[in-house]
Amino acid sequence: MIYYTQLIFIKPEYEQEFHAFEEQVLPLLKDHNGELVYRIRPDKSAFIESSRELPYEIHLVTFNSKADFERYKVDPKRLESMEMKNKSVEKIVLIEGVAL
Repeated sequence: MIYYTQLIFIKPEYEQEFHAFEEQVLPLLKDHNGELVYRIRPDKSAFIESSRELPYEIHLVTFNSKADFERYKVDPKRLESMEMKNKSVEKIVLIEGVAL
């Protein structure tokens, strides 16, 4: 199993566009052996210390394999929604890992 953590930074005032994007793409995870384990929208008070801007959302997603993740990335239904992502997301920090 492989894990992906995303720190998602969205553009100011594009929250609704981002939410619409998520509604379209998150259900596709299961089609590619993926699971959304955590979707967190932390309040500023949840951060004990920070040296950089705070993310709007944090996701932890698992896939059975990297190949499953790669298939999810190019899913035609997901690609149809990319305009919403591009309009609303400033940047995403993607961290790949495994359970220890």
